[in-house]
Amino acid sequence: MEQKRLTITDWAEEDRPREKLMQKGIASLSDAELLAILIGSGNVEETAVELSRRILKRSNDNLNELGKCSINDLISNFKGIGEAKAITIIAALELGRRRKHAESLERKKITSSTHAFEIFHPILSDLDHEEFWVLLLNNGNKVIEPIRISQGGLRGTVVDTRIILKTALDKLASAVVLCHNHPSGNKEASKEDISLTRKLKTAFNAVEITVLDHIIIAGNDCFSFTDHGLLH
Repeated sequence: MEQKRLTITDWAEEDRPREKLMQKGIASLSDAELLAILIGSGNVEETAVELSRRILKRSNDNLNELGKCSINDLISNFKGIGEAKAITIIAALELGRRRKHAESLERKKITSSTHAFEIFHPILSDLDHEEFWVLLLNNGNKVIEPIRISQGGLRGTVVDTRIILKTALDKLASAVVLCHNHPSGNKEASKEDISLTRKLKTAFNAVEITVLDHIIIAGNDCFSFTDHGLLH
């Protein structure tokens, strides 16, 4: 006789994600169990937790990698994930990204490349295209606002010096941190990056705005022009 396959409802109550959360707290749940709560059900072959484990495994058990998946990626690669479930996963990851960004802005004052990285990492680390941002600071190096200047393709984006200067002047910034990402994962500054940084630094100096740093975000790593002595 063929043995009936266990589903989540057949598990001991303390092993079910929702019940486990209620009894032991949110910290007791694994990433797969949290994901299972979001999707609610699996498919005819897998429980929600098993399906969630497979989704995470495909992303190397890395939530940042999972955050790079599109709705179509999830639907096409995982049986049991339809449009509604895929949207739920993407929305939850985006909320997590925004929470991390909000927490980084609470620091307010920028005193190192690490502080700048904490602000830009949630914005840029998951993108599959390049974007250029500027972090506007007041005369105490406290954050006014991070602003996206441009976005492009996989290999680059165009930065208009006039636009970035006008943005800083309109907000009465006294200092800025420049930032862009490398979707390739290579954090090293290219010759073009170095040339652009020098050009922008000269332009900002002309209007008495200090360029404190230029940060390149590459996944979970970054390159700082200041830390590497490239802003002298």
